[in-house]
Formats: sequence, C-alpha cells, structure tokens
Amino acid sequence: MKYILLAGLLFASSANAEIALDYLKVPEGFKLSYFAEDVETARQLARSESGTVFSGSFSAKKVYAFKDTDNDGIADQRWLLMDGLKAPTGIAYKDGDLYVADVNKIIRFPQIDKNLDKPKSEVIYDQFPTDRHHGWKFLRFDSEGQLIVPVGAPCNICDANENYSKIFSLDLLTKKTKVIANGVRNSVGFDFHPQTNELWFSDNGRDMMGDDIPPCEINKVSFSGEHFGYPYFHGDDIADPEFGQGKKATDYSRPVLNLDAHVAPLGIHFYRGEQFPKGYQQNLLVAEHGSWNRSKKSGYRVMLATVESGEITDYKPLITGFMQDEITYGRPVAFLEMPDGSVLISDDFAHKIYRLSYSSL
Repeated sequence: MKYILLAGLLFASSANAEIALDYLKVPEGFKLSYFAEDVETARQLARSESGTVFSGSFSAKKVYAFKDTDNDGIADQRWLLMDGLKAPTGIAYKDGDLYVADVNKIIRFPQIDKNLDKPKSEVIYDQFPTDRHHGWKFLRFDSEGQLIVPVGAPCNICDANENYSKIFSLDLLTKKTKVIANGVRNSVGFDFHPQTNELWFSDNGRDMMGDDIPPCEINKVSFSGEHFGYPYFHGDDIADPEFGQGKKATDYSRPVLNLDAHVAPLGIHFYRGEQFPKGYQQNLLVAEHGSWNRSKKSGYRVMLATVESGEITDYKPLITGFMQDEITYGRPVAFLEMPDGSVLISDDFAHKIYRLSYSSL
C-alpha cells in the first residue's frame, strides 16, 4: 500500500510505484542501502546508546524499534512498541528514555532498551493543541535538557491564537513551556548548529498562491521569541494577500535560505561525522519531502546546504530520483547520523529507512 500527501494529510494510494535503490542517484563514492524495509510511513528517527534505532510514523500510527546486531548496516531485529496513536511522527531519546510526540501529547517510554519486548509508557504532557492539521511533531533535546516541540498553524493560512505557529521548549520537570520562535507555519525538522548552538529549522510555505510562490524556508533562531513572519509575510518580503495588509516586512526575520515553492522541507541535519568528505562536515542535509499542490512536482530529493559564517552559500542535490517523470517513488523525511558517520534517512512513501554511506575506495 502506498500513501500520498494531500492538503497536509496522508491518503492511501493503489498506484504501483515501488522504489528500487538503482532509481536513486548519489555522488561518486556514496552508497545507498536499506537499513530497514516495510516501515510503514516512517518519520523521525532516534538512537539509544546501545544502538537501538527508533522510528515514529505518520498514518501508520505506530512506533518501531530496530537493531543491527551484526553491524552490517541492516536491521535484523525489530519491535512494534506501540500502535493506535494519532500521528506519532516526532521522537527523541535521552538518558535511557524514549519520547514520542503524538499531536497534543508527549509519551515517555522509560528505560526503553530494557523493555523492548514489553514496553511501558506514560503520558507526561498533554496540553498541546489537538488539531491534526499541522499538528504532527518533530522533537529534539537542547543542550540544557529542554525538549523542543513545534506547533504548526491549524490551517493553510490563518492568524491563530498564541498556542499555534510557534516552536516551544518544554521543561519536563516543571511542565512549563517557553516560546522559542513565532510566526512558524509548519516546521517538522530542526537541528542545532554544532559550533554556535543556534537552532536552525525548516518551514513549509503556505499553499494556494500559485506554483512558484511563496518559498519554503530554512531559518535560524538568533534570539528567543523571534518572529519569522507567518501569516503576514512569506520569504523575504512577500505580503500575504489575506493577512499582510498594514504589516511591514522589516518587522520580521528573513529566512537564511528561500527554497523553491512547495518543496516541503522536513528533516534537516548538520553533518558532524568524518566518514563523508570534508566538504560535508558541519554542513546541512535537507530532506525536501515534495510538493502536492503544484502543476509540476517539485522537491522529492535530499539536498546539501553549505553553511559559512551563519549563511548558506551553496545548495545542491545529494540524492535524487525519488520522483521521475512526475511519478512519485519515495519522499525523504528525516535523518539520523550513526556513530560510524553513515546517515539513516526515513521515507514515509516508500516505507523504507535508507543508509547513506561513503567510501573513497
């Protein structure tokens, strides 16, 4: 069974568009393989100290775990940790515990590695909005142990209340939240710069303004509570036809990079390893999930953004072939860097987790 994303929701599709590894093109020296297959609507990935890899999902409503016990780059054990959730897309691991975001709530699986066969879980926070539209999440812990959680707009375009269009930090002890960023339509991917520790995030631009506007965005947070324009302005200075009247573009932060319209950037990741060539180190991997409402499809690829002094100076393809001749074979979602420097990449259309590795031999 395949799934397609329309109006922000995944629907089953009977189209026969099975992906094959030789469809996907990578630069010389790189190799793609399957870490795990049949991972229904795989989304964000996380890893424990012992090597267990976890995956959230979208419409599958499941949380998975995998182990590669013989270190050959292929998962040979798997577990279904939980089923029947709403959209457990965001996951993070810290201090032995697995955290899963399921729209309005955060679920904790304590000491997960010791309980893979019989996992225990508890809801530790349930005060986020219940809207499913842009309600799916991405999770990451900051350097102070705060859980970073986005809450998207409950619409394509609207001026919602203070509970939406933001990135929050959640203190798991006090259960208090703090606004990290405002004016964020729908971020489903972020990472901290390895040197500056600034939070960089992707944001999906609004729909129904045409094929080529507004752009999707890569942004970085320079101060707490910074406003990135939604719903008043998009990209650098594109006024929204419904909400931009009477507003000034200069009142809002501009993107680090304007992407093509509707490419739907999801996961982003600063590569920290040493397996890939030097030109990849400290630079940003971007998963362009792909358009759904464009007359000619865009996105459907993994990109490399070169970052220099806080600016993106180059943006080029790393993996292509997920879409060919307007036929969708896959949609990249999120990244997980492994200890050996290889990178896992989830695909919620092909239901795969790929492993990207490099060798100069």
